[in-house]
Amino acid sequence: MADKSIALNRFGLGARPGEDPGADPRAWLEQQLGRYAPAPPVLASQPPSGTLVAQFADYRERLGQLRKAAAGAAPPPTPVAMAAAPAGATAPMAAPPPVAQAMDDRAATYRKQFGQQTRAVYNGAVTARALAAIQSPAPFAERLVHFWANHFAVSIDKMAVTNLAGAFEFEAIRPHVMGSFRDMLLAVERHPAMLLFLDQAASVGPNSPLAVRAANRPKVRRSLGLNENLAREILELHTLGVRTGYSQADVTEFARALTGWTIAGFGRGPVAKFAGGTGRPGDFVYANALHEPGTRTILGKPWAQAGEAQAAAVLDHLATHPATARHIATKLARHFAGDDPPPKLVARLEADFRRTGGDLPSLYRTLIASPECWAPAPVKFKSPWEWSISALRAVGTEQLQPNAVPGLMVQLGQPVWKPGSPAGWDDVTAAWAGPDAVLRRVEAAERIAQRTRDQIDPRARAAALFPEALSPATAQAIARAESNSQGVALLLVAPEFLRR
Repeated sequence: MADKSIALNRFGLGARPGEDPGADPRAWLEQQLGRYAPAPPVLASQPPSGTLVAQFADYRERLGQLRKAAAGAAPPPTPVAMAAAPAGATAPMAAPPPVAQAMDDRAATYRKQFGQQTRAVYNGAVTARALAAIQSPAPFAERLVHFWANHFAVSIDKMAVTNLAGAFEFEAIRPHVMGSFRDMLLAVERHPAMLLFLDQAASVGPNSPLAVRAANRPKVRRSLGLNENLAREILELHTLGVRTGYSQADVTEFARALTGWTIAGFGRGPVAKFAGGTGRPGDFVYANALHEPGTRTILGKPWAQAGEAQAAAVLDHLATHPATARHIATKLARHFAGDDPPPKLVARLEADFRRTGGDLPSLYRTLIASPECWAPAPVKFKSPWEWSISALRAVGTEQLQPNAVPGLMVQLGQPVWKPGSPAGWDDVTAAWAGPDAVLRRVEAAERIAQRTRDQIDPRARAAALFPEALSPATAQAIARAESNSQGVALLLVAPEFLRR
């Protein structure tokens, strides 16, 4: 691959018609760091997290009322007498009375309606995300948005997060891509999507004021408890990385420090009563009634800070920890220089992270300047998301149907914001290069090409997408195509297009 092609495809998201890195592709990439738009116009119509949290809280409240009404209208089930029933037969239960059945039906209808509304919000956010990537004059910066959103992954597998996944990326990731790792880390861990996804919003310290008050109320006490999910994932995935010297005791102590970090306007029961009375729905709030008092010992250091400041101080420490520097350096090197990250590149990025305290644009400039990222041979197999965005950019897509990208990503096996674990989607070739996965791309490529209506000259487009990098075999296959649309389809599944 020539440097122009590497800049367009390995650093960027694939070329759009007329896009040219010029004589100095490295300078073109650096200029994008200043052109990046944290809030492009295409995202302006997306609802904020506060609105979405309020909607979900209202939904749960209303659904609870309907279920309670249905339960109150239905007497305990009684067996129906059976004439001449065989010995030992079980009598059938009486059907629920009409009022109870009507309330059950209303609850089911309400669930379905809210599910449709939630799906519409999700589809809208995915479409906006795709359009931001397709239309952006700074595709390198947009790639970095996707990288960080996968590093700090949430999943729509949890219903409370389905509405919020897009807002999480738009509010907690995008504004900090050109800032510091510390600021992004703090924004991520305080966002309602992350607090709900990892069950932090309802975590209660065992000796917190709320737990002490509930000591003589067994039913309430049993519903309260410490949750370690957020603490564990911050240490294992977001900062230090696995096998970096922290212990289970560190996880538990950090979870205690994080108690009280919750969300306004969400939840039910005693936690909601003490948590969110002062903020707008969806706001991060610190609720001292949930906080475990006392000094915490984490990573061999005592943390005596009071209240919210305790966990914040730990996050500050983790944000610039040497293990965090190496973890982030390794992931960036893997993404831009190959599945087996070159040790010299990792060391260079790690040193930069430590020297700057996690200044992200400095890391990006180190990537641009590193020869390992400009190896002529392809170093990565595109994920379904990368392939889809590069295909849509290649054919000059300007607008999208509401369900087009969400449906395509399900077909290709990488539904947006739905990784299999908090670790996010795998960033290695083995995860995406199976025969069945490639066949799905062939089918998708044919559909995308058909929509071009033979209006693209595939030979000219191929040369523009891969300047000085198109293989003779690919050029010959495209030239032999029976139609322009078939040539475009062949281009979209050529080896040059599947890899970067």
